[in-house]
Amino acid sequence: MSYQTIRYDLADGVAVITLARGAVMNALNGAMRAEITAALHRAGSEARVVVLTGEGRAFCAGQDLGDTADAGDLDLERVLREEYTPMLTALHDCPVPVIAAVNGVAAGAGANLALATDVVIASETASFLQAFARIGLMPDAGGTWFLPRLVGQARAMGAALFADRISARQAADWGMIWEAVPDVDFEHHWRARAAHLAAGPTRAFRAIRQAMLAGAGNGLAAQLALEAELQGALGQTRDFGEGVAAFLAKRPPVFEGR
Repeated sequence: MSYQTIRYDLADGVAVITLARGAVMNALNGAMRAEITAALHRAGSEARVVVLTGEGRAFCAGQDLGDTADAGDLDLERVLREEYTPMLTALHDCPVPVIAAVNGVAAGAGANLALATDVVIASETASFLQAFARIGLMPDAGGTWFLPRLVGQARAMGAALFADRISARQAADWGMIWEAVPDVDFEHHWRARAAHLAAGPTRAFRAIRQAMLAGAGNGLAAQLALEAELQGALGQTRDFGEGVAAFLAKRPPVFEGR
């Protein structure tokens, strides 16, 4: 499949989806949203880990307001329902871990696209910005769902109301992201992290994602039942047998994802 707004590279079980509209800081237009959605579905069937990153100096500047002749005529409800929702649903439902390698500014819907992934690794010069109030809007693209769960209501509300820029280091300190990495080490680091996951127990990772995501809506009894069900299935896998054998033999495990 050919892409016009992104690049898709698959090697050693790692699918890297690069937002490739660097001239406009990888701002999201309709074509890019559709291509990200398609690439996520593709990666879910052929990769063991997915990395979402950006070209040039930005991760993603959010909605491309220049994508329409008159931003005031943009039907935001339609765009959110018909274009953002499928993209974010594909991200949420991806059966393998998804890393956001945030190489620069992540603003508006671009910030929330990153926060929708499983793990966010950012370069130290990257930043996050809930920019919506600056143009008379509220956070969307899942921002009102993801952000309070990550940083708490007080910080999420302040970030949305004041639209202050949050540095990668501050985001890591808040628990908004997993880690902030020096720029000189950034690409090597996220590639090493992705390779680690790609060599890991894929079915266990799927179960981890399923349980963690379900936990937000489950009561304790339902969550304990889900853990028992998923763990019981994992106990029958080849990877579990290999993990135990490797532990007893004091050697690194060789997981096959089954």
